[in-house]
Amino acid sequence: MRRVAVVGCGYFAQFHHDAWARMAGVDVVGVCDVDRTKAEAAIAEFHPTAKAFDDTMAVLDDLRPDIVDIVTPPVTHAALVAAATEVGADVMCQKPLAPTLDEARAIVAAAEAAGVHLAVHENFRFQPWYLEARRLIDAGRLGRVHGISFRLRPGDGQGVDAYLLRQPYFQQMPRFLVFETAVHFVDTFRMLLGEVISVYADLRRLNPVIAGEDAGHILLHFECGAVGLFDGNRLNDHVAENARRTMGEMWLEGEKGVLRLNGDGALFWKPHGAPEQRHAFDWENQGFAGDCVYATNRAAVDAWAAGRHAANEGRAYLRNAELVEAIYRSNELAARVEI
Repeated sequence: MRRVAVVGCGYFAQFHHDAWARMAGVDVVGVCDVDRTKAEAAIAEFHPTAKAFDDTMAVLDDLRPDIVDIVTPPVTHAALVAAATEVGADVMCQKPLAPTLDEARAIVAAAEAAGVHLAVHENFRFQPWYLEARRLIDAGRLGRVHGISFRLRPGDGQGVDAYLLRQPYFQQMPRFLVFETAVHFVDTFRMLLGEVISVYADLRRLNPVIAGEDAGHILLHFECGAVGLFDGNRLNDHVAENARRTMGEMWLEGEKGVLRLNGDGALFWKPHGAPEQRHAFDWENQGFAGDCVYATNRAAVDAWAAGRHAANEGRAYLRNAELVEAIYRSNELAARVEI
């Protein structure tokens, strides 16, 4: 049984608490938040035998957990990861890993030096529709894949109250769309198509009340010859029962046809020269976005138990942070940037 301490009880932490509470082979023994009442509320809802804390060092000193799950804003991650590694705990840390690439590299290096596992909670690649797309690629359904595009339209970024209900710190982030959101798709595109060799970006801000960019287009070229397009805008929404389930729509194109993802998490397959039909696959409509938080944490726990690195281990994740920097550099230069 792996003993887990969860640090953070903000909006997105609810999905982490729910996932751990349903997971076999783990036991949440402590919950921490600077607002102790939030930790107590999370315990009451999800972890009835856990202890509440408002100081991370107290959690670590008192409980000595096997895994620390950090669900806090990026500026807090370096200190929290360092504290967890000092007691020999493996770490799951929310993305973005750090405000800058240098800080992210330092966090990864510190975890490696301590001999502990550090995974970044990059959960989009674990959403069931993308896992099914990967399976279909591997099975040869699409043939040679030559393109992927995603149209992001969550519809939560309009007006003076944008993001305040769930994650108010979004308004003050100097880098926003790419750093906080598009990185999900950079990682997912890499999972589906392999490594990126160049990027071109054109970014802009549509809502004047926020500090960072909230719209833009990113073109990615892959080693395999495929091209990816991310078309993001957080102000408009898309057709969906829940606009946050997929946050938009995808088209994955190969020589044999097109696989389309709609806003409800359904996949549609159109063979070349034939009508489009719905592609059936199984997934659970619980938790966040097809229960991807559970899948992300489960995959890491299983990998670590087997003595392996997780797919989203810190060293592997740094490639995403490097690509984010390249995207911002491309926008500043108004030029294609080779990786």
